[in-house]
Amino acid sequence: MQVARPTIAVLGTGGTLAGSSASATDNVGYTAAQIGIEAILAGIPGLRDLPLASEQVAQLDSKDMDFATWGRLLARCQAWLARDEVQGVVITHGTDTLEETAYFLHRMLDTAKPVVLTCAMRPATSMSPDGPQNILDALAVASAAGAQGVVAVCAGVVHDAVQVSKVHPYRLDAFASGEAGPLAYVEDGQVRPVRAWVPTAPRALDWPAGAWPRVEIVMNHAGAGGGMVRALVRDGVQGIVVAGTGNGSVAQPLLDALQEAREAGVALVRTTRCSQGPIVRHAGETLPASALSPVKARIELVLDLLRPPARPAPGR
Repeated sequence: MQVARPTIAVLGTGGTLAGSSASATDNVGYTAAQIGIEAILAGIPGLRDLPLASEQVAQLDSKDMDFATWGRLLARCQAWLARDEVQGVVITHGTDTLEETAYFLHRMLDTAKPVVLTCAMRPATSMSPDGPQNILDALAVASAAGAQGVVAVCAGVVHDAVQVSKVHPYRLDAFASGEAGPLAYVEDGQVRPVRAWVPTAPRALDWPAGAWPRVEIVMNHAGAGGGMVRALVRDGVQGIVVAGTGNGSVAQPLLDALQEAREAGVALVRTTRCSQGPIVRHAGETLPASALSPVKARIELVLDLLRPPARPAPGR
């Protein structure tokens, strides 16, 4: 019996990596999501002999990422990962919402194979694009022995899905992993881990085909009031994540509006707008706290609201 050669599936979703500009010196005024994944791969030297499969799942600027696209991406990841010959999946993605997509897949995929998101800060038409090297590094991670979980690879650094965040608007090494630090580095095609790989932590739920809960983020700041929260409640919001100051603190006018929202049945989660460190919980808290960033806490709350209500025990 002939065994299929291990394959890496590369799924394209657009982003700057697939962007183009009229000038090779323009790394800011480009249009994202213009070049298909097959053309991108064909233009990278050294890939012709690698066993790759590719699929265009979406073609968008990641600032426009939405739940419908997440649903398609999740389904295609599941389909490719279920194939015995597929060793791992690489996803090309825009940088703006990469950390959110990574966390979503971390919480939805049940696999021991690596899922690697990669990106670019310069368009494909740039005089010196960074996308091709990032793809090569992502392929190295997807092929590495022992690699698992959902990770992001950018500028030779490997970040896990829970910790990764975009920290710079245009620098090539635009991502960081906060206090935890990177998972690994890619050095001349070789992966050097510096801490343990983080396995996926799937939620036990089916992603809906169409409808999803509406969850919004509000921020505490000097002079914060409750008008935005009350407007969201009137507009039918189902969940609110508040990005508090410091240790998740919330100004009293905003806190009053949040308490009203909770009494109206809106689910609430408190986070911090600080870029590092989780909230330290203390006695007397009135709002539940999350150790996640505001955007990832929003995803977690969406998944919480999708969970079906517990059925009463028999006889009750």
